[in-house]
Amino acid sequence: MNYAVRTQGLTKQYKTTLAVNNIDLAIPKGCCCGFLGKNGAGKTTTLRMLVGLKRPTNGKISIMGQEQVFGVQSSLPFGYLPDVPSFYGYMTGEEFLDLSGKLCNIPTAERKARVKSLLKQVDLSKTRARISGYSRGMKQRLGIAQAMINNPQVIFMDEPVSALDPIGRRDVVEIIRSFSDTTVIFSTHILSDVEDLCDFVLIIEKGKIMAQDYMANLKEKHATGTAIIRFLNQDDAVAFRALAAGGGLAPEDRPNPTELLLHAKSGDVQELSKAVTSMLHSGGIAMEYFGAHTPSLEDIFYEAIGK
Repeated sequence: MNYAVRTQGLTKQYKTTLAVNNIDLAIPKGCCCGFLGKNGAGKTTTLRMLVGLKRPTNGKISIMGQEQVFGVQSSLPFGYLPDVPSFYGYMTGEEFLDLSGKLCNIPTAERKARVKSLLKQVDLSKTRARISGYSRGMKQRLGIAQAMINNPQVIFMDEPVSALDPIGRRDVVEIIRSFSDTTVIFSTHILSDVEDLCDFVLIIEKGKIMAQDYMANLKEKHATGTAIIRFLNQDDAVAFRALAAGGGLAPEDRPNPTELLLHAKSGDVQELSKAVTSMLHSGGIAMEYFGAHTPSLEDIFYEAIGK
């Protein structure tokens, strides 16, 4: 398989703190990858090592097959949006992007066309205000345009939507969705955005990668032998929970108090269904719904980090 990003034994040690612990990444080309983890899990440190802003303690990094060495300028075009992008407030968005293009040595005619196209893509083409007057959402969109100025094959984004209001968040999500031939890797702790946008997922906890796969594969793996049962009222759910626990089904509570998550001992949902039917009959309990459970990304995340 061709990979956009690969690492071997990537590690970052800060005195007594092991921020990133010997991780091996293998992110496929062309995917939209959500990099999930709690605050302080190691997401930002990992991204900064990948883009050459932080020296790894150990390990190797390659992007699009080219090894990246800290302190050595890369000829490979990739883009980066930091968690808090900074701008020259006295410039307009067009002037800032033009400067970014000059720093990337893009020829004048190509640079002008690229700036115009990017401003349109991020919906800033009609904005004449200086950046100091931009909202947080406008600055974030400008930051994405800056990350795209050199027509990169890979874009890294650190928490691109975390501090935005709902409208700004929606705008940035739609821009990310519009990328087609570019590998996008963005860190976040907003699970719904990853489930909506991404086809590949990384989960990091205390500097270690706990899960790394396509979304569909993770859901299939975590769905084995589980089912949801829903009752007409909470009292029936409580009564069945006691029966199920006594029968070894290890029921788990759900946000809806009339629902339970059940795990089949054998991993066979049909066998689980037979056991549930028998318990319902013996307890004289009526149910509203029973069916195989397809886990959400939230279920997978909490299971991966051991919560």
